[in-house]
Amino acid sequence: MAIVKPFKAVRPSRDKAALVSSKSYEAYTPAELGAKLNFNPFSFLHILNPDYKYHQEVSSEQRFQLVHKKYTEFKSSNYFSKDDKPAFYIYQNNTPTKSYCGIISATAAEDYHNNVIKKHEDTLEKRELLFEKYLKKTGFNAEPVLLTYPDNEVIEKIIKKHQKERPEYEFTTTDRNSHLLWVINNEEEISQITEAFKSVTTFYIADGHHRTTSSCLLAKKLAKENKNHTGQEPYNFFMSYLLPESQLGIYEFNRFIRDLNGLSSAEFLIEIGKLFKIQKKHQEFYRPPDKNQFSMYLDGEFYALSLKKSAYKFTDALSKLDAQILFTTVLNPILGINDIRNDSKIVYSQNKSGSLELKTKVDSGEFKVSFGMLPATIEELKTIVDANLLMPPKTTFIEPKLRSALTIYEL
Repeated sequence: MAIVKPFKAVRPSRDKAALVSSKSYEAYTPAELGAKLNFNPFSFLHILNPDYKYHQEVSSEQRFQLVHKKYTEFKSSNYFSKDDKPAFYIYQNNTPTKSYCGIISATAAEDYHNNVIKKHEDTLEKRELLFEKYLKKTGFNAEPVLLTYPDNEVIEKIIKKHQKERPEYEFTTTDRNSHLLWVINNEEEISQITEAFKSVTTFYIADGHHRTTSSCLLAKKLAKENKNHTGQEPYNFFMSYLLPESQLGIYEFNRFIRDLNGLSSAEFLIEIGKLFKIQKKHQEFYRPPDKNQFSMYLDGEFYALSLKKSAYKFTDALSKLDAQILFTTVLNPILGINDIRNDSKIVYSQNKSGSLELKTKVDSGEFKVSFGMLPATIEELKTIVDANLLMPPKTTFIEPKLRSALTIYEL
């Protein structure tokens, strides 16, 4: 049974919501970031990058303190205010091709520790600890973790009812996405939403693994430090965006390899041919039509690769995943890539747009060969997670990508 709670969000005023909210910090190029900081005094990026005006390096500890200070300045300037009553927040994000709509809530660290909230990717301890320090110093979550759950008719009915009403926020950003937010603070409806989520036995982390783990590490640490700990303190929860799994957008990552591990192209193709049926596609852009099939671009030509089932043994749910198949058959044994997270020989690029990057990045000379595959499905993700297995890094590029500071959860 999942624990889902309303909370008193700190939010931008209606007239400034579009100006305050931002994409994730890493989503901006240096030029875009500079433009935002130079010309939009209301942007949440000023909080995330408070040392910008000093034009000098500061330590992580100093930066986190500056983040907290800048956040309090925004509140004292009335750019933000805290809701008087606990609420759930229905957030809808419309892209040019798809619409997403879910509920922003507080979710329990206890559910993560009890495996009600499950992860599909491993996390790096260094990043976990750094973000834990960040949370403790700054005292807030500004970007929800994306959790997905099996579609639920009761929750869907509540959301559809409010979608007919005027939203609290409604604006469009320069990437042509529109954003709408409704505030649900009626006690009867809060009770209905809370009860409906009790029937959800599992949430799957779709995006935000490090933020989740860090929030839960901090909750454990603060619980030990607090002699009067009850389990209901704000630090026992973290902000999440709960999205039905039918709405989740999952896209693949392409793989780009810098060299052939000492092999000539001819020798490399011979090795590949031991495990795959190879069909040369010449200059025809090729996208695999089915699972266990891959596109490869080498020496100015596309190839279709189909796994020889007789040469590969499926042992568990993970072994059936295309990203894992590519690693165990090609990347590791032939190309000598052992650590797919950190090896400099391999680079990843999300393929949401279905672009020609497989060709252009190799033709530029930076890479020798590239591989493409179909995206993983939500069913594959759930099956792997439920078997207590983890996907390889850069298996899924998941949407929606959420904005920061539409709602802020104070710890």
